[in-house]
Amino acid sequence: MQQSQEQPRRRPMSKIVMLAAAAAIGLSAVPADAQWKPTKPIRIIVPWGAGGSTDQLARTLAVDLEEALGQKVVIVNQPGGAGAVGTKAVLDAPHDGYTWSAGATKDLGTYVVTGAVNTKLSDWNLYLANVNFTVLSVHPNSKFKTVDDIAKAMKSNPASVTIATGGINSAGGASAEALKAAVGGDYKMVTYDGGNPAVQAAVAHETEVTTQLIAEQYEMLRAKKLKPLAAFTSEKVTIDGIGELPSIKASLPKAQVGPVHFGLFVPKDVPAEVLQTLDKIWDEKIAKSKRLQDYSTSKGLTTLVMRGQKAYDAAFPVVQMNAWQIHDGGKSATAPDKVGIPRPN
Repeated sequence: MQQSQEQPRRRPMSKIVMLAAAAAIGLSAVPADAQWKPTKPIRIIVPWGAGGSTDQLARTLAVDLEEALGQKVVIVNQPGGAGAVGTKAVLDAPHDGYTWSAGATKDLGTYVVTGAVNTKLSDWNLYLANVNFTVLSVHPNSKFKTVDDIAKAMKSNPASVTIATGGINSAGGASAEALKAAVGGDYKMVTYDGGNPAVQAAVAHETEVTTQLIAEQYEMLRAKKLKPLAAFTSEKVTIDGIGELPSIKASLPKAQVGPVHFGLFVPKDVPAEVLQTLDKIWDEKIAKSKRLQDYSTSKGLTTLVMRGQKAYDAAFPVVQMNAWQIHDGGKSATAPDKVGIPRPN
């Protein structure tokens, strides 16, 4: 892959030692001669359709990034293949720091398991911004009134349980598989080009159920165009304008749930000055962004800004869980442990 030929300026040994010490204690200072000043617009390729959780977050972050970088940040929606098409487009673009991806780490980390894209979570620099979660919802006129109704149908008549998702690698797809694993039955996944189209399909009663993210369902739930049955969270949650949602574990104790971390992803091998500059922006601007906080609050989400190894350590356990649910559900192209994802303990 093409890379920038610009080489970082050599620094005296004493400065290198000082920088290493700063990094060791978690400081975000970046030397002036490492500051990256982009000379053309930056593209964030959203591998999902407009209006979904990834699109919403990317557009929110783009404003702060433009202010910090002094350069235009362009959002490009490139859906297809449950996020695979857009993600591959970022990998295929020059790794010069001008093309980034966005989304959920759980999606990014399981493409290799489904065979959609040959990439791993460790191939990327993770810049996380908030935590989302999925909701099991039905059309108000659905024949399914409770979680138990759905569970019974998944065992007796799987074809009747139609679930709208953004695809197997999407958060909704992962939650549908978690539901299947907890119940022991099956269902029919109906795939759309992203979470927003999937939610709209459930609203139109094209399917009985959706398991997409709260950020994508929020307005439809408030308008009572969808009825929430449970949240894929470890505890019950209360959301402004919607009320209290029980945890899926209240009905299905075996259900595996985990936080859905969202953010921006930059290929690992971009020039060092790009990463140093982004690190500083993440620590000093995004972490304090009122715009991000307001967006998260408006959708019932939790702002959680992190990057680097800390972000990877937070995200990987959820990738493990989802990868093995996909594999155990018979939807993997390769076993997770063959690509460096061991089964969770």
